[in-house]
Amino acid sequence: MSIQTDKCSHTHTSPATQEKGSGDESSRLLSRGVKPTSTRILVYRALAEHRHPMSLRELDDVLDTVDRSSIFRTLTLLLEHHLVHVIADGTGVALYEVCEGDDHCSLSDQHIHFYCLRCQRTYCFHSLHIPSIELPEGFVMEGVNYLVKGVCPNCS
Repeated sequence: MSIQTDKCSHTHTSPATQEKGSGDESSRLLSRGVKPTSTRILVYRALAEHRHPMSLRELDDVLDTVDRSSIFRTLTLLLEHHLVHVIADGTGVALYEVCEGDDHCSLSDQHIHFYCLRCQRTYCFHSLHIPSIELPEGFVMEGVNYLVKGVCPNCS
């Protein structure tokens, strides 16, 4: 069985690369009722291009033309409109990842993550989806975090 893994560690693109072609991001934001300002487009694009969860600090490093408080406000707005979701990998730092669904974050957006206890890296298992669960009556699921902790192949 082949499992698609992407290390959720960090490679960065420059803000200059991010200025080109904002059409896809603009239409995605508009489809969720979010006005596509330049800051919102840059934050959304940075998350979409990296294809792995990113912290506020990492976004701040990548988007050196945008101040941290604007990035945080934008992330909050994107969360409210179900354009991104938060991943908790056990480090105490919120990681943000783009939702792939058309109208909301679904369980298929929220794939399984692996946190290595030795190197402290988080890996994305995009091809391993969180199993669907049925909650007791009256409970409404709004998100799921499925994290496996252990030792990665590089550290074992």
